[in-house]
Amino acid sequence: MKASRLASAIFASALGLGSVAALADVPAPQDIPFNGTLKINVDATDLAHRVFRVHETVPAQAGPLTLLYPQWLPGNHSPTGPIDKLAGLVVKANGKVIPWKRDPLNVYAFHVDVPQGANEVQVEFQFLSAQDVRQGRVVMTPEMLNLQWNTVSLYPAGHVASQIKAETTVTFPAGWQYGSALEMASRNGDTVTFKPIDYDDLVDSPIFAGKYFKRVDLDPGAKTPVFLNIVADDPKFLEIKPDQLKMHQNLVQQMYKLYGAHHYNHYDFLFSLSDKMSGIGLEHHRSSENGVGTSYFTEWDKNASMRDLLSHEFNHSWDGKYRRGADLSTPSFNVPMQDSLLWVYEGQTQFWGYVMAARSGLWKQDQAIDMLANVAATYDRGRPGLQQWRNIQDTTNDPIIAMRRPLPYRNFQMSEDYYSGGQMIWLDVDGKLRDLTGDKRSIDDFAKAFFGVKNGEWDVNTYTFEDVVKTLNDIAPYDWSSYLRERLDGHGPLIGGFEANGWKLVYNDKPTDVAKAMETRAGGANLTYSLGVSMGKAGDVVDVLWDGPAFKAGLSPGMKVIAVNGKEYSSDAIKDAVTAAAKDKNQPVELLVKNFDEYKTLRIDYHDGLKYPHLERIEGKADRLSELLKAR
Repeated sequence: MKASRLASAIFASALGLGSVAALADVPAPQDIPFNGTLKINVDATDLAHRVFRVHETVPAQAGPLTLLYPQWLPGNHSPTGPIDKLAGLVVKANGKVIPWKRDPLNVYAFHVDVPQGANEVQVEFQFLSAQDVRQGRVVMTPEMLNLQWNTVSLYPAGHVASQIKAETTVTFPAGWQYGSALEMASRNGDTVTFKPIDYDDLVDSPIFAGKYFKRVDLDPGAKTPVFLNIVADDPKFLEIKPDQLKMHQNLVQQMYKLYGAHHYNHYDFLFSLSDKMSGIGLEHHRSSENGVGTSYFTEWDKNASMRDLLSHEFNHSWDGKYRRGADLSTPSFNVPMQDSLLWVYEGQTQFWGYVMAARSGLWKQDQAIDMLANVAATYDRGRPGLQQWRNIQDTTNDPIIAMRRPLPYRNFQMSEDYYSGGQMIWLDVDGKLRDLTGDKRSIDDFAKAFFGVKNGEWDVNTYTFEDVVKTLNDIAPYDWSSYLRERLDGHGPLIGGFEANGWKLVYNDKPTDVAKAMETRAGGANLTYSLGVSMGKAGDVVDVLWDGPAFKAGLSPGMKVIAVNGKEYSSDAIKDAVTAAAKDKNQPVELLVKNFDEYKTLRIDYHDGLKYPHLERIEGKADRLSELLKAR
């Protein structure tokens, strides 16, 4: 008996289940050529029902065959393949339906017995995409769709994904245009056939398609083209002003100046401007999925907070897709990932997303500094969980633990803080490199040495913690292992990089322009660093700082504030109450709140006034931060 069967039989016996619950064999992926080509045909025309209809031809031979639905998704770093939305599965061989059985202990695996004389099976199913955001991402609307190949394909177990060749065809709604890293082989009306590609690269090559579509060249005349493919709810949202286009073109050039190499033969930003299709930010090697609201271009001055999205996802082509943590690089989409190096993969990408937004002009420098002030405050006072019980390294497990589900007390529980906490660590590293070398070397040197190698290659190049340490030591010898581990495993504030770069974090009663814009967009009030509460629209309590003034008074997320100091709630009313309490130490901030069907009055004994984070220059220290953010 094989070890996997033996272990399952013992487990089943212990439960008194006999052989019924024994785990059937799911062949481990073998790095050998797959005999034949997986053919996947997708009908994406059923906009009314938001259904993708799939027909596959899978080369096979007589005997057991296991078909896998992708479970462990790159970019998600977690076992979140939407298997719940697969329906209508029918398998045929030699023109006849053959039975399939789902593995009870591996629900992403479907077992069939291929009859004698058959050399392939025909597979049909539907992907029933979300009708409402409560069911997941909305990926199909009357104006656009987002086709992700992991949702509309099954693949044969027992093979490394890169060894399976796939040929795909998609039928789009009439007249729609599309953007993708996939290369077209032919088009017949609204049906497009793409050139054959390895299955792992197929899953890494999604499609945005839409009724209203625009393709913009971000590197005119280049041998390696970069395009911005935009779909929108309405044609008016596709209009781009010349200075806006220039900023996005600058982004490509600034990234090339940073790394000195690229790892794709062409690159396609897929960009949706929609209030119907769900937003997204998901990296791929030769493309990225990016989704924001309709007003990205048309209300430019109001949308600064979202303008690091493209720079973040583009950076992932180097950091995450090309250089990838060794424990994240798996042979197929059903082998578990480990996320221990996400503080590099996502943390340094978060760092460069901000820096490149500034260097390209997507942010003005003062906007970038204001955005950094918000992050600094988070890792100064806004993460009590970091001080009390968790560390950044442990949060790299959160894609598997929480899977981005909403959390009741995120500031205390923490979740995926390897993004912005990692960003703060890398800012600290930049300051240390400059200190060690008398400002002759910086994190730019690390980026070029670690990610900017082997120009044009795009096979995954893995690394370990020791590789990160070695590259830092090659730039400036130091005990980098201990330096990084102290910050990854420790429990103190993570804002040392600001002082090293000539700035300090302060709080006063005036929000920055960026903070005001973010509050306006959210329709609430962010009083995290004063009352210890973040308010949404119409008095909804979004977050309460653990052990902060509001928490101690009994306020919790999910409550609704009805009135402030006896007057109807508004964001201005609660801010005025905080200001009044600072002037009169005997005056608490009094809130009438609704909790389920109960109403009660809470009195918050807080008298230190409004507090918003700002970054200020340290007199007499070199302004390295402005230098970091300056265009190259």
